[in-house]
Amino acid sequence: MSERAIPVVDLSKFVNGNEAERKSFAQKLGKAFHEIGFVGVINHGIPKHLIEGFYDTSREFFDLNLEHKKTYEIPGLAGQRGYTSFGKEHAKQSTVADLKEFFQIGQTVTDDDPIKDQYPDNVSVSQIPLFSYMGRELYAAFENSGAHLLKAIAIHLDLDEDYFDKRIINGNSILRSIYYPPITQEPDSAIRAEQHEDINLITLLVGASAGGLQLLNKDDVWMPITPEEDEIVINVGDMLQRLTNNYLKSTTHRVVNPPKEKWHMPRLSIPFFLHPRSNMDLTCLDNCISDENPLQYEGITAGEYLDERLREIGLKK
Repeated sequence: MSERAIPVVDLSKFVNGNEAERKSFAQKLGKAFHEIGFVGVINHGIPKHLIEGFYDTSREFFDLNLEHKKTYEIPGLAGQRGYTSFGKEHAKQSTVADLKEFFQIGQTVTDDDPIKDQYPDNVSVSQIPLFSYMGRELYAAFENSGAHLLKAIAIHLDLDEDYFDKRIINGNSILRSIYYPPITQEPDSAIRAEQHEDINLITLLVGASAGGLQLLNKDDVWMPITPEEDEIVINVGDMLQRLTNNYLKSTTHRVVNPPKEKWHMPRLSIPFFLHPRSNMDLTCLDNCISDENPLQYEGITAGEYLDERLREIGLKK
């Protein structure tokens, strides 16, 4: 591996490429997900104006006073829509809250799919109408790029290319805008985001406004992840790791605090957590089970697993 902590792939080679280019992309992506669990992606198809527009309107939202922000914190939604105030979420193995607040946007079902009844409505921010609009548009762009990536993964796993399509259409994905405010006093053993693994199938992350993201490599060394301009970072979530019986790696990662001289600098990050429909069966794929890698997990649905994890991280009681 080069000096980079993660390799980089070009999604346009899969979306617009010939058969050989598509097969090569699937092999490179699968290798990165198997060995590292993370990959950088260029030519990802997510318009720059949407990324910048959502960053700008997110900053406007988090600049609102707390009284206004808390009007968008809806009891009973376990943080799955709207605002979650500072200090509510923690890693599953920790009791100390992360140094962050966030806003989440979920699926908007526009057809007659009965799954609509499973999803609460999104929370609109009346003071910043463009925030909700940019969020919806960016959500759709992430869904589209994520679907291409999962097609490539299906090919790598010797599944039908369309294996994930019906399982993610109108899925329970989440667009999260995370704000890490300036650090004003010595943290109580907390960092901006304690080490954790993501819950979902894959996460798509556009470049944060400041550094700090690190992954734990196979040698138990923390490696900084610093994407280049116009590059997004993709990582495997626990659902995809379960489905593949640990063949694809849901790698531990964290967001560390900056050096003390930079405590005054906030950090804004925009991840998209691509989830399937809640009824997706996460039972391990037969072709990922062998004598060398026996069955690691009991069967569970995506909805059941999500519910279990939300309780572990303190968002659901």
